[in-house]
Amino acid sequence: MKEVYLDNNATTRVADEARDAMLPYLTELYGNPSSMHLFGGQIHRKIEEARAEAASLINAEPEEIIFTSCGTESDNTAVMSALETGRKRHIITTRVEHPAVLNFCKAMSRRGFDITTLPVDKLGRIDLLNLERSITENTAVVSIMYANNESGVIFPIEKICEIVKSKGVIMHTDAVQAVGKIPVDVKKLPVDMMSISGHKIHSPKGIGALYVRKGIRFSPYIIGGHQERGRRSGTENVASIIAFGKACGLAKDNLGIENTKVTNLRDRLEKGLLSACPDARVNGDTENRLPNTSNISFEYVEGEAILLRLNEYNICASSGSACTSGSLEPSHVLRAMGVPFTAIHGSIRFSLSRYTTDEEIGLVLQKMPEIIRDLRALSPFGRES
Repeated sequence: MKEVYLDNNATTRVADEARDAMLPYLTELYGNPSSMHLFGGQIHRKIEEARAEAASLINAEPEEIIFTSCGTESDNTAVMSALETGRKRHIITTRVEHPAVLNFCKAMSRRGFDITTLPVDKLGRIDLLNLERSITENTAVVSIMYANNESGVIFPIEKICEIVKSKGVIMHTDAVQAVGKIPVDVKKLPVDMMSISGHKIHSPKGIGALYVRKGIRFSPYIIGGHQERGRRSGTENVASIIAFGKACGLAKDNLGIENTKVTNLRDRLEKGLLSACPDARVNGDTENRLPNTSNISFEYVEGEAILLRLNEYNICASSGSACTSGSLEPSHVLRAMGVPFTAIHGSIRFSLSRYTTDEEIGLVLQKMPEIIRDLRALSPFGRES
């Protein structure tokens, strides 16, 4: 039985075109791109082509792209660079960030840096006036995600950047979930640094990128050789970089599909589940949301139990961030949004991709109502039907 994969915010399947592009660099084209001979030099040129593809996806210049190992490294590098290139010791972020930012900031707090984590309202939105008031003379960097990985809520990142830059503070955004799903244009967005991850856009895991605007002072996080112009040392992950470049080109070509076909499938799934399952609710701002994401709470049942039952039909979804799903703690994102206890434990994140089909959504709509009915009959929360 083929799987129905609706956990694309955790990771995506590698596009066939990206896989085919990388294979020669795992076999016959194994040279080191830093080598002086022609065998290595040809690979260096392909890396620069991939860099141009990645830059094009966000309308950046190729020299503004630094290849990293993942989104987490990009996030850590950006925040640390902002701290290293100045003497200020205050970081502003939000309570709903990915652990790549939130836990890094906690680590910085233990080193004596001041951290402000902005709250969100019940729809997962931040208060821009609160952001403005939180910026002080000591603020080194503001790191606020472009779109949330659990709720799909898109922050007003352009307004956020304008506020932050008007105060003369470095602005970083974790755009791992946004890039490739919605148009992102750094020529129109006054952001200083932006994180991207390959495996969220149908590239292999182990490759990411950090956009650094020209003129921004930068301090490398990984120090060694001269790779990436000395901004990120270490021999390049050539095959994955080539695949990443291909995936970026595909993502740019498919933005229209993300915002039409994927959105329509997400909405069909959501409306069907809300209609067939009483006491279900969508978490987050449905007006400003990624086209592929729906986070739904089914009250009076446990999310893990739902996932296990879905698994019997080879349906893959998630109860939250893949980076926190091993924890027994309820989602920090939903807690920050004030989702009630009876709903927060029964929250399921469905995240689609351009490979999701009508038939797959139909199967979920067929199985879920029965699963919810069965589990509620056994629920320890004592729902009165």
